[in-house]
Amino acid sequence: MAPDSLHVLAETVLARCRARQWLVGIAESCTGGMVSAALTDIPGSSDVVDRGFVTYSDRAKAELLGVPVPILVQHGAVSAETAAAMAQGVLAKSKVDLAVAVTGIAGPGGGSAAKPVGLVWFGVMRRGAAPRVERQVFAGDRAAVRAAATRRALELLAETAAG
Repeated sequence: MAPDSLHVLAETVLARCRARQWLVGIAESCTGGMVSAALTDIPGSSDVVDRGFVTYSDRAKAELLGVPVPILVQHGAVSAETAAAMAQGVLAKSKVDLAVAVTGIAGPGGGSAAKPVGLVWFGVMRRGAAPRVERQVFAGDRAAVRAAATRRALELLAETAAG
C-alpha cells in the first residue's frame, strides 16, 4: 500500500464529507488510531473529523462507546454485532453524521479456526440509518493486516459519503 494513495483516499473522504457538511467519528480497536491518523494527516481535516475512540479492550468498548456487555460476551469483540454497536456508540456519544468502526485480530496470535488472524469487522453508519457491517480477512503480518484495515475503513467512509 503506497502511503500517498492512502493520503489521496483520506483527502477523498474529507472532500466528500465537506461537500455534505458532515462530521466524522471513528472507533478503532485493531488499528489503534491509524484511521484517525490517516485523516488528520491532511491539513484542514478539523472541519470534518470530530473525534476518534481507540477502544482496544472490551472494557473500553463498553465504557466509552456503550457496547452492551452481553454482545461482547456472546459474540466477542471481533464480530458483526460489536462492529455495529461501536459505530452506533460513536453516533450516540457525539454529534457526528458519519461513523466508522474497526475491530479485528491483527496477530500474530489471538486467532482461532472460527476467528482467524486477519479477520476484521467494520461497521459504518450514517446518522438516522441502520449500520452496515462488513467482514474481511486480510493476509499478511500484523502491519499488513492493520494497513489493509485502515485502507478499507477509509474506503467505507468514502463510499458512504458519496451517497
